[in-house]
Amino acid sequence: MVTRPERQAGSLARLIDRAGGRALCFPAIAIEPLRSPALDDVLRALASFQLAVFISRNAVEQGLARARELGVRACLPPAAAIGGGTRKALEAEGVLGAVAPDGPADSEALLALPQFEAMSGKRVLIFRGAGGREWLASALRSRGAIVEYAECYRRAVPATDVRPLLAEWSRGAVDAVTVSSGESLANLARLLGQAGCGLLRATPVFVPHPRVAVEARELGIAAVVEAGAADEEMLGALVAYFGRTG
Repeated sequence: MVTRPERQAGSLARLIDRAGGRALCFPAIAIEPLRSPALDDVLRALASFQLAVFISRNAVEQGLARARELGVRACLPPAAAIGGGTRKALEAEGVLGAVAPDGPADSEALLALPQFEAMSGKRVLIFRGAGGREWLASALRSRGAIVEYAECYRRAVPATDVRPLLAEWSRGAVDAVTVSSGESLANLARLLGQAGCGLLRATPVFVPHPRVAVEARELGIAAVVEAGAADEEMLGALVAYFGRTG
């Protein structure tokens, strides 16, 4: 089961299908564009920033879409991405050479790169969804950077009928669940309800990051696999797991 937002599930689903599995897409997060005067104001000042940091693929898609609508897309400064998947999303948009960590896709790995050592006086714009962790902005400010946000989307729990999924799951049609974030995992548990969470706890869950693994175990999930955020990492973990277990 692939729980990514609807428009982002296809690439992983195709990889699973090509590897001989069957991808069942059940989005656990809905992505809604966020449009506000604050977003438009900061995008109109895009040329004044020395660095644009993109927190997710959604930030790339929604942030650059609004920049194009405002006619300021060409003003985008050098970019950084939270991980390889986000860097690929930037490349698909024609933004080449973005800095990104090769290992874990998180703020800590990004800030460990040598490009972020000397930040004093640099203006940094973080493209993200509404809310979220403040660690990255705080760490950049502690290094002397001037940080602003371009909040360009919001995450929501999808309005969906979970009964067909539960019926398939009860018949043994779901062998593994992949989640893209702690929020998608929490939303999935909420959508499944008490009966569905029993099925979730008994199914291997593949997560992108150690923090999400902790959250999965707190939900009582017995088999939690830290796969990585990229599609290829998730597929590799699935193939390795089922190769071991048969």
